[in-house]
Amino acid sequence: MLGVGAYGSVYRALDIESGELRAIKCLRISGLDSRQRAFQNQETELHTLVSGHPNIATLHKVVEEDECLYMVLDCGVEGDLFCKITERGGYVGNDLAIKSIFGQIASAVMHCHSKGVYHRDLKPENIIMFGECAKLVDFGLATTEPFSSEFGCGSTFYLSPECQGGYIEPVKSYDSAANDVWSLGVILVNLVFGRNPWKQACTRDETFAAYVLNNNFLQTILPMSDELNKIIKAVFCLNPRKRISLLDLVLRVQSCRSFTTTDIYRSSASTSASAPSAATTAVDAATPHSDVTTTAQAPIESFFVPRDKFCGAYEKDQTQSQSQDSGIDIHSMA
Repeated sequence: MLGVGAYGSVYRALDIESGELRAIKCLRISGLDSRQRAFQNQETELHTLVSGHPNIATLHKVVEEDECLYMVLDCGVEGDLFCKITERGGYVGNDLAIKSIFGQIASAVMHCHSKGVYHRDLKPENIIMFGECAKLVDFGLATTEPFSSEFGCGSTFYLSPECQGGYIEPVKSYDSAANDVWSLGVILVNLVFGRNPWKQACTRDETFAAYVLNNNFLQTILPMSDELNKIIKAVFCLNPRKRISLLDLVLRVQSCRSFTTTDIYRSSASTSASAPSAATTAVDAATPHSDVTTTAQAPIESFFVPRDKFCGAYEKDQTQSQSQDSGIDIHSMA
């Protein structure tokens, strides 16, 4: 078993025909109302639609029986990106590796957007590692609506202000693509510094409030280069209409000369050759033809906020262990 949650479990299995390992996501059907079943059906439909990309775990088959729905997926036995960041040294100081991994993630998201699919739950737990290859999973909160009125979809650390109903003034809907870009910005901070910029992008979070007053604030508490600071400010723009596009974000990250200001964050072993190819893949995905945590680091303090908010009446699996689905809420990157 790879993981267990409120609505089902994920098992590792062997395909006796191909000899390949698979992850079997078993979703409980019995006892669910029509709305919850509709969310499950939408997950399988959208995951099928975006499968086939090298940085998205392929959904090979869906089998429905009386009590369970079984999703047969690529199986990553090395855990998720969150585990890589927090437990296995992560990428702090390795700019080329960061560019490679971020490029792969962005490539997956670009592919989704090109298919009219918006993930809405982008976070390291939903990125499974296959060696140095990252694959996006869990489309349980994904939508095909370019503008959505389902607020609170996703995980607290990665929610854009507008996805929570707006920061200063309430909004009736939000741009689903721009919301994904915001989440990618938080993931970029995770990769570079091994921590989150804040607990929640809302008025009661002290760190985020400080950022709103001074959008250079993160640079005062993190050893962030001027170049990265400009990228971060473009991502965390409160006005989603003026927020950087996904393509521009990829290009600027890949061309960034250094993410940090201190040598302690830079690895002399950064010899990965995969960063340029990741950048090329990410750019291609947007084109029409594409069917050391440092002891000197000041702590970020925030008000305590609820860990997760989910849209509608659909609750995601809550698990204590790693899984091929997004029911993991084990953040310590505060």
